[in-house]
Amino acid sequence: MTATILLFYILSGVLLSSAIMVVTTKNTVYGVLFLILAFFNAAGLFILAHAEFLAMILVVVYVGAVAVLFLFVVMMINVEVGQRSQIDRRYFLMGSFVGSVLVGELILVFVSWTTSPEAFELIFAPQDGLSNTHALGALLYTHYALVFQAAGLILLIAMIGAIILTLRQREGVFKQKIGEQLARQAKDSVRLVDISPSSSFRTLENLTDLAKVGEG
Repeated sequence: MTATILLFYILSGVLLSSAIMVVTTKNTVYGVLFLILAFFNAAGLFILAHAEFLAMILVVVYVGAVAVLFLFVVMMINVEVGQRSQIDRRYFLMGSFVGSVLVGELILVFVSWTTSPEAFELIFAPQDGLSNTHALGALLYTHYALVFQAAGLILLIAMIGAIILTLRQREGVFKQKIGEQLARQAKDSVRLVDISPSSSFRTLENLTDLAKVGEG
């Protein structure tokens, strides 16, 4: 057994164990942490298969953005245990039905899956001396340059739409006035007060007396 195959089994085992812990752990924060661990191991498998670009995207996008966002949201929501049990009972039947359908599909895939012996080879040598990322980038920015730019334009439009929806005027929400803020001067915002030592000492004595009255 070579080091590559041994590393493959180690990463696969940790990945499967982390995926099982994601759906079985009762603590949602631990579930997100196990999800991040699963993403890292999946990225390691992509690197073994010479798919460096997919490994980088998995770490940068899913681990660095999506999983961390999930973690922050879960920590801010702070769902109580009693509320979580009620939610689980409410959606138990629907979850059981969806899970049964997915298990049936997986069984059908494994039963009818036929592969050639060459499909189990883990290492694929890069063609023409180019790495996976170099070849994908050359193809993306030459043959599919317009499609790539159109995808970026669609994402820009979606981002602008989300900003407009969140900036609608609502009751109790203050709107920022850029012109007034830029025109504001220090003399209009800061007031300097000269306090003599005697008055400050008397103020300190009054605060001390108030503290004593509050304790009494």
